[in-house]
Amino acid sequence: MAHHTGTIGSKLFPTVLYMVAACSAIPISDLLDRASQRSDQLHSLSTTLTQDLDSHLPLTVRLTLPRPSLCHTASLQTPHDKEHALQVSESDLLSLARSLLQAWEDPLGVLSTSANALPHSAQSTISNKIQELREHYKSLGDGLDILSGKMGPQAQTISMLPYTGGNDVGQDTNSQLINLNFLLSCFRRDSHKIDSFLKILRCRATMLPHMC
Repeated sequence: MAHHTGTIGSKLFPTVLYMVAACSAIPISDLLDRASQRSDQLHSLSTTLTQDLDSHLPLTVRLTLPRPSLCHTASLQTPHDKEHALQVSESDLLSLARSLLQAWEDPLGVLSTSANALPHSAQSTISNKIQELREHYKSLGDGLDILSGKMGPQAQTISMLPYTGGNDVGQDTNSQLINLNFLLSCFRRDSHKIDSFLKILRCRATMLPHMC
């Protein structure tokens, strides 16, 4: 058995090395283009999901949704607009994008678990979309890890933004819808920032900075 395991390992190791080498050989501009496409899909899907949930909330309930300032990522200082973002270095922009993305690992798990148990007419559709969201999230995270390795130590810095909301999103249907909607609204906001930062980075890699 030990010999068999060693044989598998000896086959996998060159494969891993080949994949790392292949990724290293891809130009940064191409990696940014792929990451930008994935982040665009991520933001688009989060927007659709938020609209799906929002459409089932009574107007009076929508008005009670928590403010964006209560999102667990609100403490991270990010550029307020495109003009401000253009003044931030490439490494810092990527660091901000990675910090925001990393902060959603646990909350997306809460969203997935909660959606599976949601007493909602569109429960199956919402659950499937959240699962798709998590797949895009993982793919984008892997891509940004590769990018950060090519862009230096500063790009590899991640600000920790722990999620302290717990796994319970409420017992009654309204509470669950409100809390899920709030989480998705926060994610939509952050995914828009990530997408904006990556589009600026892509533009800088392919055009003159003043043209972005």
